[in-house]
Amino acid sequence: MILIDKPYASDFLIQTIKENNFEIIATEAAKLMIADPSLNWISEQKAIQKIKDNPTIPIYSNSENSIGWVEEHLHFTKLPQQISLFKNKLKFRALIADIFPEYFFKGIKFTDLKNINVHHLKFPFIIKPTVGFFSIAVHKVDSAKEWESVLNAIENEVSNFKSHYPKQVIDITDFIIEEYIDGEEYAVDCYFNNKGEPVILNVLHHIFSSANDVSDRVYSTSKTIIETYFTQIQSFLQLIGKKANLKNFPIHIEIRVNPEGKVYPIEVNPLRFGGWCTTGDLAWYAYGINSYEYFLKGKKPDWNEIFKTRESQKYSIVLLDNGLGIPENTISHFDFEKLLKDFKKPLTLRKTDFKKYPIFGFVFVETTAENEHELSTILTSDLQKYIILKSRVNNESN
Repeated sequence: MILIDKPYASDFLIQTIKENNFEIIATEAAKLMIADPSLNWISEQKAIQKIKDNPTIPIYSNSENSIGWVEEHLHFTKLPQQISLFKNKLKFRALIADIFPEYFFKGIKFTDLKNINVHHLKFPFIIKPTVGFFSIAVHKVDSAKEWESVLNAIENEVSNFKSHYPKQVIDITDFIIEEYIDGEEYAVDCYFNNKGEPVILNVLHHIFSSANDVSDRVYSTSKTIIETYFTQIQSFLQLIGKKANLKNFPIHIEIRVNPEGKVYPIEVNPLRFGGWCTTGDLAWYAYGINSYEYFLKGKKPDWNEIFKTRESQKYSIVLLDNGLGIPENTISHFDFEKLLKDFKKPLTLRKTDFKKYPIFGFVFVETTAENEHELSTILTSDLQKYIILKSRVNNESN
């Protein structure tokens, strides 16, 4: 069963629903987003009854905006409690505290941030909303002298972005301050099957431009990336699954692996894979894995077979964000044609409405060792050369 909500459902996901005749719940949001009467629409009332009759039925959502619907209509299931365990980072840290007894974390009200004595904290640390999305208001703090500027940045981001998502997705009432884990960051799409066993569908390396970068610009996957920590990740997922009693449950989990190879969780995003149909779709372009179909049908990738034809390729998602904070009313358009020329092998381009959300779109690309510099170039770019301002258009027309 599929639960669709804003902000975005890809053509690939919609086509998957159609080809498999998956049931899609006819919520108001879903009907507004997808105008295709040929899909296997099921009324909200019928969906709720089917779930009452079979509480373990697999449910996939493209967006955490749907959490409100789950809380309102599926309160008789374990889903609201399980979702809350992961969406609320304080609850999640408490859940796994016995696995990581040395790990420091602390909850604090947004209104109390200005009053905290930062000198009593261990540097470096990460501060972020306990319920958040898309690295919004997430900051690494290396020293006490940075605290004032970080607070100002958080206030600005909260003011700019809190209206874009419902409270279940981003809630700035509470923040969490937690220990910074040195190491490489990865994102994992997986699901727990009807036996509670984790099935890994993709592993992506979250690449940063610097030690203080917390953006979501580039995520890459490859044979090497998946194989390097596969066993450690699988073992860690088994622990999480048992702790939260997960069955028929998809997640997108962000982790860090320290220099000794120990896996530390950053956050778990419930009931979905990567937001905006990113990592879930990329698995198809990279490995021929339809993540949505694999979850809903309980299928498991044969990685040995998949990697026979994918030895050296790297597949990446590039987030085209408005990192400069340019006011959208001053922007004419984003030059996607120019962007695509900077990549040898773009796989697909998804444009978004930058007037509604602070992103211009996403591009999926394939690279090899000879042109991997494309990723480092776009990683450090402020994208200014692609952002066409209205003033420039007006000057050129005069």
